[in-house]
Amino acid sequence: MTAEGTPQAGARRSPRRPSMADVAALAGVSNQTVSRVANNRSNVEEETRQRVLSAMRVLGYRPNTAARALVTGQFRTLGLISFGLGAFGNARTVEAVTRAAQRAGYTVNMVAVETQTERAVHEAFGRLTMQAVDGIVLIEAQILDTPALRLPPGVPVVVAGGDTGRHHAMVDTDQELGARLVTRHLLDLGHETVWHVCGPDDSYAARRRAESWHATLKEAGAAVPPVLYGDWSAAGGHEAGRHLARQPGVTAVFAGNDQTAIGVLRALAQAGRRVPEDVSVAGFDGLDEAAFLSPPLTTVRQDFDMVAERIVSLLIDRIRTGSTPDSAVLVPPRLVVRESTGTPPL
Repeated sequence: MTAEGTPQAGARRSPRRPSMADVAALAGVSNQTVSRVANNRSNVEEETRQRVLSAMRVLGYRPNTAARALVTGQFRTLGLISFGLGAFGNARTVEAVTRAAQRAGYTVNMVAVETQTERAVHEAFGRLTMQAVDGIVLIEAQILDTPALRLPPGVPVVVAGGDTGRHHAMVDTDQELGARLVTRHLLDLGHETVWHVCGPDDSYAARRRAESWHATLKEAGAAVPPVLYGDWSAAGGHEAGRHLARQPGVTAVFAGNDQTAIGVLRALAQAGRRVPEDVSVAGFDGLDEAAFLSPPLTTVRQDFDMVAERIVSLLIDRIRTGSTPDSAVLVPPRLVVRESTGTPPL
Protein backbone atom coordinates (compact mmCIF):
# COMPACT_ATOMS: atom_id res chain seq x y z
CA MET A 1 0.00 0.00 0.00
CA THR A 2 1.41 3.44 -0.91
CA ALA A 3 1.42 6.40 1.45
CA GLU A 4 -1.69 7.72 -0.28
CA GLY A 5 -3.53 4.46 0.51
CA THR A 6 -3.73 3.26 -3.08
CA PRO A 7 -2.86 -0.34 -4.02
CA GLN A 8 0.69 -0.95 -5.16
CA ALA A 9 1.31 -1.90 -8.76
CA GLY A 10 0.85 -5.61 -9.37
CA ALA A 11 -1.41 -6.12 -6.32
CA ARG A 12 -4.19 -8.60 -7.07
CA ARG A 13 -7.81 -7.66 -6.69
CA SER A 14 -10.24 -10.22 -5.29
CA PRO A 15 -12.35 -11.63 -8.14
CA ARG A 16 -15.85 -10.19 -8.26
CA ARG A 17 -18.56 -12.61 -7.19
CA PRO A 18 -20.88 -13.38 -10.14
CA SER A 19 -24.21 -11.60 -9.85
CA MET A 20 -27.76 -12.41 -10.85
CA ALA A 21 -27.35 -9.95 -13.73
CA ASP A 22 -24.34 -11.93 -14.99
CA VAL A 23 -26.41 -15.13 -15.00
CA ALA A 24 -29.28 -13.37 -16.76
CA ALA A 25 -26.97 -12.04 -19.46
CA LEU A 26 -25.34 -15.42 -20.12
CA ALA A 27 -28.67 -17.26 -20.19
CA GLY A 28 -30.42 -14.57 -22.23
CA VAL A 29 -33.23 -14.06 -19.71
CA SER A 30 -34.37 -11.41 -17.27
CA ASN A 31 -33.18 -10.99 -13.68
CA GLN A 32 -36.71 -11.91 -12.60
CA THR A 33 -36.46 -15.28 -14.39
CA VAL A 34 -33.13 -16.01 -12.68
CA SER A 35 -34.77 -15.17 -9.35
CA ARG A 36 -37.64 -17.55 -10.07
CA VAL A 37 -35.22 -20.38 -10.87
CA ALA A 38 -33.09 -19.63 -7.78
CA ASN A 39 -36.21 -19.81 -5.62
CA ASN A 40 -37.42 -23.00 -7.34
CA ARG A 41 -40.64 -21.40 -8.56
CA SER A 42 -42.82 -23.46 -10.88
CA ASN A 43 -43.73 -20.71 -13.38
CA VAL A 44 -40.61 -21.18 -15.52
CA GLU A 45 -40.46 -23.33 -18.66
CA GLU A 46 -38.19 -26.35 -18.20
CA GLU A 47 -35.92 -25.44 -21.13
CA THR A 48 -35.44 -21.95 -19.69
CA ARG A 49 -34.83 -23.36 -16.20
CA GLN A 50 -32.10 -25.66 -17.52
CA ARG A 51 -30.47 -22.79 -19.42
CA VAL A 52 -30.40 -20.65 -16.28
CA LEU A 53 -29.04 -23.52 -14.15
CA SER A 54 -26.33 -24.14 -16.76
CA ALA A 55 -25.35 -20.45 -16.64
CA MET A 56 -25.19 -20.61 -12.84
CA ARG A 57 -22.83 -23.60 -13.03
CA VAL A 58 -20.62 -21.97 -15.65
CA LEU A 59 -20.27 -18.75 -13.65
CA GLY A 60 -20.15 -20.41 -10.23
CA TYR A 61 -23.14 -18.36 -9.12
CA ARG A 62 -24.56 -19.02 -5.65
CA PRO A 63 -27.83 -17.40 -4.56
CA ASN A 64 -27.64 -15.17 -1.50
CA THR A 65 -29.73 -17.26 0.90
CA ALA A 66 -29.96 -14.57 3.55
CA ALA A 67 -31.30 -12.02 1.08
CA ARG A 68 -33.66 -14.61 -0.39
CA ALA A 69 -35.00 -15.42 3.08
CA LEU A 70 -35.80 -11.74 3.68
CA VAL A 71 -37.89 -11.71 0.49
CA THR A 72 -39.57 -15.13 0.73
CA GLY A 73 -39.64 -15.66 4.49
CA GLN A 74 -38.00 -19.07 3.94
CA PHE A 75 -34.43 -20.32 4.20
CA ARG A 76 -35.11 -23.40 2.02
CA THR A 77 -33.50 -25.57 4.67
CA LEU A 78 -35.07 -28.58 6.39
CA GLY A 79 -34.00 -29.98 9.73
CA LEU A 80 -33.82 -33.71 10.33
CA ILE A 81 -33.71 -35.43 13.72
CA SER A 82 -32.80 -39.12 13.60
CA PHE A 83 -32.93 -41.63 16.43
CA GLY A 84 -30.71 -44.67 15.88
CA LEU A 85 -28.82 -44.31 12.62
CA GLY A 86 -27.47 -47.84 13.05
CA ALA A 87 -30.78 -49.34 11.91
CA PHE A 88 -30.88 -49.94 8.16
CA GLY A 89 -34.37 -48.49 7.72
CA ASN A 90 -33.50 -45.26 9.54
CA ALA A 91 -30.26 -44.82 7.61
CA ARG A 92 -32.00 -45.38 4.28
CA THR A 93 -34.75 -42.93 5.24
CA VAL A 94 -32.18 -40.24 6.08
CA GLU A 95 -30.46 -40.80 2.75
CA ALA A 96 -33.72 -40.77 0.78
CA VAL A 97 -35.10 -37.67 2.55
CA THR A 98 -31.87 -35.79 1.85
CA ARG A 99 -32.08 -36.65 -1.86
CA ALA A 100 -35.79 -35.75 -2.06
CA ALA A 101 -35.16 -32.42 -0.33
CA GLN A 102 -32.34 -31.58 -2.73
CA ARG A 103 -34.59 -32.31 -5.70
CA ALA A 104 -37.11 -29.87 -4.23
CA GLY A 105 -34.45 -27.19 -3.85
CA TYR A 106 -33.86 -27.57 -0.10
CA THR A 107 -30.75 -28.37 1.89
CA VAL A 108 -30.87 -30.60 4.99
CA ASN A 109 -29.28 -30.08 8.39
CA MET A 110 -29.29 -33.23 10.53
CA VAL A 111 -29.00 -33.84 14.26
CA ALA A 112 -28.53 -37.42 15.49
CA VAL A 113 -29.99 -38.09 18.94
CA GLU A 114 -28.61 -41.00 20.96
CA THR A 115 -31.22 -41.14 23.74
CA GLN A 116 -34.92 -40.50 23.31
CA THR A 117 -35.66 -38.14 26.17
CA GLU A 118 -37.75 -34.98 26.25
CA ARG A 119 -34.64 -32.93 27.00
CA ALA A 120 -32.71 -34.44 24.08
CA VAL A 121 -35.58 -33.73 21.68
CA HIS A 122 -35.88 -30.11 22.82
CA GLU A 123 -32.11 -29.62 22.54
CA ALA A 124 -32.18 -31.02 18.99
CA PHE A 125 -35.04 -28.68 18.08
CA GLY A 126 -33.09 -25.77 19.57
CA ARG A 127 -29.98 -26.56 17.54
CA LEU A 128 -31.96 -26.77 14.32
CA THR A 129 -34.06 -23.66 14.86
CA MET A 130 -30.84 -21.72 15.56
CA GLN A 131 -29.81 -22.79 12.04
CA ALA A 132 -32.99 -21.20 10.66
CA VAL A 133 -34.71 -24.29 9.27
CA ASP A 134 -38.15 -24.00 7.69
CA GLY A 135 -39.44 -27.38 8.92
CA ILE A 136 -38.29 -30.53 10.70
CA VAL A 137 -38.49 -34.27 9.97
CA LEU A 138 -38.34 -36.71 12.90
CA ILE A 139 -37.40 -40.31 12.06
CA GLU A 140 -38.99 -43.08 14.18
CA ALA A 141 -39.32 -40.98 17.31
CA GLN A 142 -40.79 -43.27 19.96
CA ILE A 143 -40.47 -40.37 22.41
CA LEU A 144 -43.61 -38.92 20.78
CA ASP A 145 -45.50 -41.64 22.67
CA THR A 146 -44.85 -39.68 25.87
CA PRO A 147 -48.19 -37.93 26.62
CA ALA A 148 -46.51 -34.98 28.35
CA LEU A 149 -44.13 -34.23 25.48
CA ARG A 150 -44.91 -31.02 23.64
CA LEU A 151 -42.79 -30.18 20.63
CA PRO A 152 -41.69 -26.54 20.37
CA PRO A 153 -44.30 -24.51 18.46
CA GLY A 154 -43.73 -22.48 15.32
CA VAL A 155 -41.88 -25.05 13.18
CA PRO A 156 -43.80 -27.46 10.91
CA VAL A 157 -43.08 -31.13 11.71
CA VAL A 158 -43.55 -34.39 9.82
CA VAL A 159 -42.80 -37.73 11.46
CA ALA A 160 -41.25 -40.56 9.47
CA GLY A 161 -42.32 -43.91 10.87
CA GLY A 162 -44.21 -42.76 13.92
CA ASP A 163 -47.44 -43.45 15.75
CA THR A 164 -50.46 -42.46 13.64
CA GLY A 165 -52.38 -41.63 16.81
CA ARG A 166 -50.20 -38.64 17.64
CA HIS A 167 -51.04 -35.12 16.54
CA HIS A 168 -48.37 -34.85 13.87
CA ALA A 169 -48.39 -35.55 10.16
CA MET A 170 -46.82 -38.96 9.58
CA VAL A 171 -45.49 -40.91 6.59
CA ASP A 172 -44.39 -44.54 6.76
CA THR A 173 -44.25 -47.82 4.93
CA ASP A 174 -47.41 -49.83 5.56
CA GLN A 175 -45.67 -52.14 8.02
CA GLU A 176 -48.84 -54.10 8.79
CA LEU A 177 -49.43 -54.84 5.10
CA GLY A 178 -45.83 -55.99 4.63
CA ALA A 179 -45.96 -58.39 7.56
CA ARG A 180 -49.31 -59.75 6.41
CA LEU A 181 -47.97 -60.33 2.88
CA VAL A 182 -44.96 -62.35 4.04
CA THR A 183 -46.85 -64.31 6.70
CA ARG A 184 -49.63 -65.14 4.25
CA HIS A 185 -47.03 -66.18 1.65
CA LEU A 186 -45.52 -68.72 4.04
CA LEU A 187 -48.90 -70.07 5.08
CA ASP A 188 -49.99 -70.40 1.45
CA LEU A 189 -46.91 -72.53 0.78
CA GLY A 190 -48.40 -75.05 3.20
CA HIS A 191 -46.61 -74.28 6.48
CA GLU A 192 -48.80 -74.94 9.53
CA THR A 193 -47.51 -71.83 11.27
CA VAL A 194 -44.80 -69.17 11.03
CA TRP A 195 -42.29 -68.28 13.74
CA HIS A 196 -41.27 -64.64 14.13
CA VAL A 197 -38.00 -63.03 15.22
CA CYS A 198 -39.16 -59.54 16.15
CA GLY A 199 -37.15 -56.33 16.19
CA PRO A 200 -36.59 -54.39 19.44
CA ASP A 201 -39.77 -53.87 21.43
CA ASP A 202 -39.29 -50.08 21.57
CA SER A 203 -39.58 -49.80 17.78
CA TYR A 204 -42.85 -48.78 16.11
CA ALA A 205 -41.97 -50.75 12.98
CA ALA A 206 -41.12 -53.88 14.96
CA ARG A 207 -44.33 -53.70 16.97
CA ARG A 208 -46.53 -53.16 13.93
CA ARG A 209 -44.91 -56.04 12.05
CA ALA A 210 -45.29 -58.37 15.05
CA GLU A 211 -48.91 -57.38 15.63
CA SER A 212 -49.75 -58.00 11.97
CA TRP A 213 -47.95 -61.37 11.98
CA HIS A 214 -49.95 -62.37 15.07
CA ALA A 215 -53.26 -61.20 13.57
CA THR A 216 -52.61 -62.97 10.26
CA LEU A 217 -51.94 -66.28 12.00
CA LYS A 218 -55.09 -65.90 14.12
CA GLU A 219 -57.21 -65.10 11.05
CA ALA A 220 -55.86 -68.22 9.35
CA GLY A 221 -56.61 -70.39 12.37
CA ALA A 222 -52.91 -71.20 12.75
CA ALA A 223 -51.10 -71.67 16.06
CA VAL A 224 -49.22 -68.57 17.26
CA PRO A 225 -45.69 -69.49 18.43
CA PRO A 226 -43.92 -67.41 21.09
CA VAL A 227 -42.13 -64.33 19.73
CA LEU A 228 -38.34 -64.26 19.76
CA TYR A 229 -36.80 -60.79 20.13
CA GLY A 230 -33.80 -59.50 18.23
CA ASP A 231 -32.18 -56.11 17.83
CA TRP A 232 -32.24 -55.65 14.05
CA SER A 233 -28.72 -57.12 13.81
CA ALA A 234 -27.38 -60.31 12.23
CA ALA A 235 -25.90 -61.22 15.61
CA GLY A 236 -29.33 -60.96 17.23
CA GLY A 237 -30.80 -63.05 14.43
CA HIS A 238 -28.08 -65.66 14.86
CA GLU A 239 -28.87 -66.03 18.55
CA ALA A 240 -32.58 -66.45 17.83
CA GLY A 241 -31.77 -68.79 14.94
CA ARG A 242 -29.79 -71.11 17.20
CA HIS A 243 -32.89 -71.48 19.38
CA LEU A 244 -35.12 -72.08 16.33
CA ALA A 245 -32.72 -74.65 14.89
CA ARG A 246 -33.20 -76.79 17.99
CA GLN A 247 -36.99 -76.89 17.46
CA PRO A 248 -37.80 -79.73 15.02
CA GLY A 249 -41.31 -78.37 14.43
CA VAL A 250 -40.03 -75.05 13.01
CA THR A 251 -40.53 -75.01 9.24
CA ALA A 252 -41.04 -71.29 8.51
CA VAL A 253 -39.46 -68.13 9.99
CA PHE A 254 -40.36 -64.50 9.38
CA ALA A 255 -37.39 -62.39 10.47
CA GLY A 256 -38.10 -58.80 11.51
CA ASN A 257 -35.61 -57.42 9.01
CA ASP A 258 -33.08 -58.69 6.48
CA GLN A 259 -30.07 -58.40 8.80
CA THR A 260 -31.91 -60.57 11.33
CA ALA A 261 -32.68 -63.05 8.56
CA ILE A 262 -28.97 -63.25 7.67
CA GLY A 263 -28.20 -64.33 11.23
CA VAL A 264 -31.02 -66.87 11.18
CA LEU A 265 -29.72 -68.35 7.91
CA ARG A 266 -26.25 -68.75 9.39
CA ALA A 267 -27.52 -70.45 12.56
CA LEU A 268 -29.68 -72.88 10.58
CA ALA A 269 -26.77 -73.77 8.29
CA GLN A 270 -24.52 -74.42 11.28
CA ALA A 271 -27.15 -76.76 12.72
CA GLY A 272 -27.50 -78.67 9.46
CA ARG A 273 -31.01 -77.32 8.76
CA ARG A 274 -31.36 -76.69 5.01
CA VAL A 275 -33.10 -73.58 3.61
CA PRO A 276 -35.70 -73.87 2.18
CA GLU A 277 -35.88 -77.70 2.17
CA ASP A 278 -36.15 -77.93 5.97
CA VAL A 279 -36.94 -74.34 7.00
CA SER A 280 -38.19 -71.40 4.93
CA VAL A 281 -36.84 -67.97 5.92
CA ALA A 282 -38.09 -64.52 4.89
CA GLY A 283 -36.99 -61.03 5.89
CA PHE A 284 -38.17 -57.42 5.64
CA ASP A 285 -36.67 -54.19 4.22
CA GLY A 286 -35.37 -55.17 0.80
CA LEU A 287 -31.60 -55.04 1.21
CA ASP A 288 -29.94 -55.04 -2.21
CA GLU A 289 -27.56 -57.71 -0.90
CA ALA A 290 -30.49 -60.02 -0.09
CA ALA A 291 -30.61 -61.13 -3.72
CA PHE A 292 -27.03 -62.43 -3.45
CA LEU A 293 -27.32 -64.48 -0.27
CA SER A 294 -27.23 -68.27 -0.39
CA PRO A 295 -30.04 -68.92 -0.94
CA PRO A 296 -31.36 -65.56 -2.21
CA LEU A 297 -33.67 -64.15 0.45
CA THR A 298 -37.42 -63.67 0.15
CA THR A 299 -38.14 -60.23 1.61
CA VAL A 300 -40.59 -57.35 1.85
CA ARG A 301 -39.15 -54.40 -0.04
CA GLN A 302 -39.83 -50.96 1.40
CA ASP A 303 -39.97 -48.08 -1.09
CA PHE A 304 -37.78 -45.65 0.88
CA ASP A 305 -37.64 -43.18 -2.02
CA MET A 306 -41.44 -42.94 -2.22
CA VAL A 307 -41.68 -42.54 1.56
CA ALA A 308 -39.12 -39.72 1.42
CA GLU A 309 -40.91 -38.00 -1.47
CA ARG A 310 -44.16 -38.01 0.50
CA ILE A 311 -42.40 -36.73 3.64
CA VAL A 312 -40.73 -33.82 1.86
CA SER A 313 -43.83 -32.96 -0.18
CA LEU A 314 -46.03 -32.93 2.92
CA LEU A 315 -43.53 -30.86 4.92
CA ILE A 316 -43.04 -28.29 2.16
CA ASP A 317 -46.81 -27.98 1.80
CA ARG A 318 -47.09 -27.29 5.52
CA ILE A 319 -44.27 -24.74 5.31
CA ARG A 320 -45.95 -22.88 2.45
CA THR A 321 -49.54 -23.01 3.69
CA GLY A 322 -49.02 -22.93 7.44
CA SER A 323 -51.60 -25.72 7.82
CA THR A 324 -51.10 -28.43 10.43
CA PRO A 325 -53.21 -31.43 9.40
CA ASP A 326 -53.08 -34.57 11.54
CA SER A 327 -52.61 -36.87 8.56
CA ALA A 328 -51.11 -40.32 8.08
CA VAL A 329 -49.72 -41.47 4.74
CA LEU A 330 -48.87 -45.16 4.30
CA VAL A 331 -46.78 -46.31 1.34
CA PRO A 332 -47.41 -49.96 0.33
CA PRO A 333 -44.40 -52.32 0.30
CA ARG A 334 -43.85 -55.20 -2.13
CA LEU A 335 -43.21 -58.88 -1.44
CA VAL A 336 -40.16 -60.18 -3.34
CA VAL A 337 -40.21 -63.98 -3.48
CA ARG A 338 -36.87 -65.74 -3.88
CA GLU A 339 -35.35 -69.15 -3.20
CA SER A 340 -35.25 -68.97 0.61
CA THR A 341 -38.93 -69.92 0.90
CA GLY A 342 -40.62 -73.08 -0.29
CA THR A 343 -43.07 -75.81 0.68
CA PRO A 344 -42.61 -77.51 4.07
CA PRO A 345 -40.80 -80.87 4.36
CA LEU A 346 -42.96 -83.99 4.00
